[in-house]
Amino acid sequence: MRGRTYVKVAAVCAAGMLTVTGCGGGGEDGGGSGARLSVVTGVYPLEWLAAQVGGDHVEVANLTEPGAEPHDLELTPRQVGQVADADLAFYVSGLQPAVDDAVSQQGDGNALDVADLVELRTAEENAAEEPHDHGGEESHGDEGGHDHAEDEHSHAGDEHAAEEDAHAEEEGAGESHGDEGGHDGHDHGEFDPHMWLDTERMAEAAAGLADRLAEIDPDHADAFAANAEEVTTLLDGIHEDYSTGLADCRSRDIVVSHTAFGYLAARYDLHQIPVAGLDSHSEPSPARMAEVAETVREHDVTTVFTEPLTSPEAAETIAAETGADTAVLDPLEGVTDASPGDDYPSIMRGNLEALSTALDCG
Repeated sequence: MRGRTYVKVAAVCAAGMLTVTGCGGGGEDGGGSGARLSVVTGVYPLEWLAAQVGGDHVEVANLTEPGAEPHDLELTPRQVGQVADADLAFYVSGLQPAVDDAVSQQGDGNALDVADLVELRTAEENAAEEPHDHGGEESHGDEGGHDHAEDEHSHAGDEHAAEEDAHAEEEGAGESHGDEGGHDGHDHGEFDPHMWLDTERMAEAAAGLADRLAEIDPDHADAFAANAEEVTTLLDGIHEDYSTGLADCRSRDIVVSHTAFGYLAARYDLHQIPVAGLDSHSEPSPARMAEVAETVREHDVTTVFTEPLTSPEAAETIAAETGADTAVLDPLEGVTDASPGDDYPSIMRGNLEALSTALDCG
């Protein structure tokens, strides 16, 4: 796979001028002049995907600085100019309000929303599952089992939505919301934007991105299509590793720092128990902390997962109170020294290793 040198090139280019037009973007000449297309993204997984699909024919600039929390992104006027002048702004609506606003201001003419390429799950669907009964585990490793599990989880979200909303209204926190006031919907809209933790959705996004790049630069349409196929093969391999690695586990409950792992949980029949909601910086209430700690004890959860970009304090407190260990599970919102890898594929495989160990998968 290609390295990440494109990030340095894009960063130098963006730092040197008000817009990215001179870096191969902007405009009517973008496709046919031989210059690279400029693609702007808001979050690391889309930066990685755009670089893989675009290959040598794109320059990718990510608006979120390395090590920064993407949910908190605030754009400078210069960055708003980047969004306006790019050949393509590739983003997922509902994740970063600042990016949504910048795209809206430009009339969406140069934007590609991941929500138009893949089916996003609602926050309720991704967080309303009940803890697993570990009296007897079935194999969930085959692909058909994954689709069935996701369907079951979707139905569970529909059936329990009213109950969960009432619970959040009465108690201010619950397993389906994970923070005070149940404000996930307020912060992120109706849908959970963390689709990149599902490799099948990432493959769908790769195909849609290749089509859009081909519209902008038809001279390189074949290259974009071939790159998308290569990415899909890579993603399929990761999916197979997860299918095999998580097929037979003692536990299927994962206690996580915030509700970012719903797509992964639904795909591989896991149950995420979030300490906080979709907003990774929300403070869980004492009642929520006690509720999660009790769940850890009742279901013999051995590991409480922390994240590279958020404070581990709440997770570490729960682990200390229950005797559980802590380990890193990366929601892939950025790459840091604490990440279990240095790019999307290696971090996904690092997450699989962490899950396999924590869930005692054989």
